[in-house]
Amino acid sequence: MHDLQRTLTLLRQGHARDPLPSLATRLDRLDRLHSALASHAEQLCEAIDADFGGRSRQETLLADVVATLDGFRHLRRHLGDWCVPRRVSPHLAFRPSRATVFAAPRGVVGIIAPWNYPVNLALAPLGAALAAGNRALIKPSEITPRTSAALGHLLREAFTAEEVALVEGGPDVAEALTRLPLDHLFFTGSTTVGRRVAAAAAASLVPVTLELGGKSPAIVCPGAPVATAAARIASGKVFNGGQTCIAPDYVLLPEGSSEVFVDAFCDAVATTGGCSTALVSDRHHARQLALCGEAESVGAQVIRAGHDGPGRRLAPRLVLGAPRSCRLWTEEIFGPVLPVATYRRLDDALLEVQSGPRPLAAYVFHASAREGEDILSRLPCGGGTVNDTLVHFASENLPFGGTGASGMGAYHGRAGFDAFTQPRSVLAASTISPARALLSPPYGRAVNVAARLLVR
Repeated sequence: MHDLQRTLTLLRQGHARDPLPSLATRLDRLDRLHSALASHAEQLCEAIDADFGGRSRQETLLADVVATLDGFRHLRRHLGDWCVPRRVSPHLAFRPSRATVFAAPRGVVGIIAPWNYPVNLALAPLGAALAAGNRALIKPSEITPRTSAALGHLLREAFTAEEVALVEGGPDVAEALTRLPLDHLFFTGSTTVGRRVAAAAAASLVPVTLELGGKSPAIVCPGAPVATAAARIASGKVFNGGQTCIAPDYVLLPEGSSEVFVDAFCDAVATTGGCSTALVSDRHHARQLALCGEAESVGAQVIRAGHDGPGRRLAPRLVLGAPRSCRLWTEEIFGPVLPVATYRRLDDALLEVQSGPRPLAAYVFHASAREGEDILSRLPCGGGTVNDTLVHFASENLPFGGTGASGMGAYHGRAGFDAFTQPRSVLAASTISPARALLSPPYGRAVNVAARLLVR
């Protein structure tokens, strides 16, 4: 077992020596993190490929390297503005006192990262934490051990033990970390584990950011070009083998459009090459097949889009006619299996989404982008995209986070900076403010007059 308490003590000592790092210090830490990731990109691609048993190098570069570096650049561009204390007007009774609000670092934050995007989902929140002036303790996933080891090497090269620490290990280490008296805990993972993380952190009153998952719907509206929607849904579903928390989890189509959708989906998969990334483990692979088998056993039609690849590379499956009692409809799929259902009225489709647990993302396909935005705004999701999938994640100006069963809190860009800071208020009181006389005993006529004026 790691000596987590000693690791935390070193980080706390570093924070105590510099509890409000200068802008120059924060930029230096971001630069070191950026340089470390850029210089180790190829090693990380190789490590992830080995951990997955086959992962597209292009997908790793796009999602785990390029998107993460872009986030660092965004933080660097805007950090100077975010760090400036904000002047506010004090209450009239306290003037001419001076009032300000500044973003105070929380202190030492914990980051528990998952396996599906093991670099981005560890280092993107780390970048936000460092920009906010914190120290960080990171626990990557044991499911991708080579990547975790590579991240540890990268971070030890770039930072001292009083700035950033990474601990490897299994669920026991993660559980122990959740029970530490941290100043903030950032967790990315499943809803089931997220509930346990929140409960453990609550014992020490540690504030949490939970980036979870859920069943993210794709709704094709009447009149929308079904073939185009199918191609874009296919693109979002096959990326990373469907192992994406915001991948389309099910599709709702207008009645009579299933055949067009299936044909276009299969054509799109054939164009993309189908299954370039493997499922991460035998257990995950077996679960996808079991979900399909259960649906088939109760009369659903399973359509394989393409051929399975070597190892754990699984071609996408469309599942039509699966009863809502199937696990395909009750559990997050997190793989290349996609249930499809039809609706008679669009309001019925919207009600189905609105009545279920809140998803992390939602996708609306509509002939009018503006009307699609209006529909998406009525869905209780963390965020989403109109007429495409996944891409809202890539914009650093858009806060990314869930609500309800899909999480709490957000990050990316300014939202990440805010997540790892506390808005701290300071009033530099004036000795000549009217309130000074009112608040000093013995209380007399002035207080009585003021009370009569204010209590109305």
